[in-house]
Amino acid sequence: MEKSEVIKNPYEVVVLMHPDASLQDQKDLFQKNKSIIQGFKGTIASLETWGKRTLANPIGKTKKAIYFHSTFEAQPAAIAELERTMRINDKVLRFMHTKLDSRVSLAKFMENFKRGLQESAHREREKEAKAQARRAAAAQRSSED
Repeated sequence: MEKSEVIKNPYEVVVLMHPDASLQDQKDLFQKNKSIIQGFKGTIASLETWGKRTLANPIGKTKKAIYFHSTFEAQPAAIAELERTMRINDKVLRFMHTKLDSRVSLAKFMENFKRGLQESAHREREKEAKAQARRAAAAQRSSED
């Protein structure tokens, strides 16, 4: 390996922003993150907004957050800088960076990730349909009594 060759790893990040964060706050955060990643010779592969969702566990008195998911490639030092800037941003509630398998392309990772989300949503819909059928059957039985 030559000295000029830069080691870049694939990463994924999920960011939870305060539900009161304005669209400009969101854009500012991701512009800053993009400039940090590019400063470390990295590239952003995807950035998705999952919207405002209810938190599984409240953070302080906050019960909802705006969710973002992103994949990118960067030098390992970029992660420390990204996390430092997100810790000082009061609009960021939580974040988690995960190093991905470098043998799988980010495009293939996103394809598998989206397939997993679809399968999970499908299972959830089936589970809800069965629960509704049980409730309807129980209501039918109770009305017959």
